[in-house]
Amino acid sequence: MADSDYKPPYSITDKTISLISDITEILTEITISKKLSSNPKLRRNNRVKTIHASLAIENNTLSLEQVTDIINGKRVLGAPAEICEVKNAFLAYERLLSFVPYNI
Repeated sequence: MADSDYKPPYSITDKTISLISDITEILTEITISKKLSSNPKLRRNNRVKTIHASLAIENNTLSLEQVTDIINGKRVLGAPAEICEVKNAFLAYERLLSFVPYNI
């Protein structure tokens, strides 16, 4: 029997292609998720830098080291309002993960 005579016991339909696409999307999400969760220290450092940069735009004068220390629970010399901004921003970022975008 020649290779060109072989017919598989299935047919490729639009539905099949759609399902393959859905599976690929899910696998991509899983792969990305695993990469992100495998390096939580990098994610945390990026979050600290993001908080520092965001607050600096709003004229918060605390340094990156001070922001890091506040998030790590250390005492820092600085304006109480600026220290509170750091704590609140960190809490907001933590809570973002629990929000469901489709709920009011």
